[in-house]
Amino acid sequence: MRRYFTKEVLFDEHAAISTIKQKAHPLQSKVDLQPLFNRIGDSRIVMLGEASHGTHEYYTWRAHITKRLIEEKGFNFIAVEGDWPDCYRLNRFIKGYDADNKSAFKVLRAFNRWPTWMWANWEIIALADWLRQYNIGLAANKKSGFYGLDVYSLWESMESIMRYLQKTDKAALKVAEEAYHCFEPYKKDEGQAYARALQFVPELCENEVVHLLKEIQRKLPSYNTDHENVFNAEQNALVTVNAEKYYRAMIKGGPHSWNVRDRHMADTLERLLTFHGPNSKVIVWEHNTHIGDARATDMIDEGMFNIGELARMQHHEKGVVLVGFGSYKGSVMAGRSWGAPMHSIQMPEAEKGSWEYLLHKAGAANKLLMMDDFMTDVFMENHIGHRAIGVVYNPRYEQYGNYVPTILPMRYDAFIYLDETKALHPLHIEPDGAQMPETYPFGV
Repeated sequence: MRRYFTKEVLFDEHAAISTIKQKAHPLQSKVDLQPLFNRIGDSRIVMLGEASHGTHEYYTWRAHITKRLIEEKGFNFIAVEGDWPDCYRLNRFIKGYDADNKSAFKVLRAFNRWPTWMWANWEIIALADWLRQYNIGLAANKKSGFYGLDVYSLWESMESIMRYLQKTDKAALKVAEEAYHCFEPYKKDEGQAYARALQFVPELCENEVVHLLKEIQRKLPSYNTDHENVFNAEQNALVTVNAEKYYRAMIKGGPHSWNVRDRHMADTLERLLTFHGPNSKVIVWEHNTHIGDARATDMIDEGMFNIGELARMQHHEKGVVLVGFGSYKGSVMAGRSWGAPMHSIQMPEAEKGSWEYLLHKAGAANKLLMMDDFMTDVFMENHIGHRAIGVVYNPRYEQYGNYVPTILPMRYDAFIYLDETKALHPLHIEPDGAQMPETYPFGV
């Protein structure tokens, strides 16, 4: 019997593999997901993770789960790790409100910020087409939506605000233009220059974006246009305020910028739930490092939290189900560095001793793990490495930084293990920008 040390105590690999063999559900077809749907029950929030931002099967399995939740359990919208303006355009398309764009392909081609492949891919086109068809004939308040939770779209959000105010409020437009002009000298490199300048002029554009948000919020009752467009204007103003905070946090380094970002995503999710009503339900698509409870990883040692942890704390009574994903080997779409061309990169077999290694050793087949079945000492007393691949990936260095020490039964409510996976299918768009926002860790 092979034994080795993990973070805490002597770990019995044989016992772990034996338990997985006994407790894991075979996942040979979509029908085998029924234990997961039973676990979801009447929960309000279901978060679907991914161990990379470029794996075909993560997208297709999540799409299947999403469709069933919408059709069978009345889920109202999808919220993803994407920019608000881009995702809002897709939202308008799938609801039939966009007269200019006649296809999901055309809408998704406009997702032109690197890494473009995260949402500009054929897997999302298929889901968007299904959502558009599903929404036909439904009342406005019954249509399923699609929204972005992220904080990176400072300039796109401000441009969206100005287009909206040009039609609705010329006085407030002047406030928006002042904020935009303040940031304009720093536009070319995704906030890096702004973050550097803050070291010498600590306030810079903070007052302008806060003033813009207050002005829009003050005048919201007078905007009598499409109610969702009014919400969109306020959300874009919030993005500008929190993006400025994010770039400010970049100066300090460490976990603070991560926390600013995930707090923004959690707050945006809360706003969307409120907007859709007290009985609304949401499906969240994000990387495992965001949706898997941070308290079950070494992230907590750095003072980091994430949207999965915050959702569990805030919505426990109404039900939150966190679903992780992982695979043992295959290929993945990623870049060798930030802004680099996208490639299908071969992903090596998982490191020995990792969760993915143990799951493979328990049988080279797909599995569904319901975490209530794994609350045993062998798993609960050890932080075991769990693979995490971001948009930047170099498999030569995987063992040094692509594994998050994790207590899996505490991090997720369910886990979908896919033994071998392949890269997703991008639309091959040339990105507009190549500067890396300082995300921590793994560029996720």
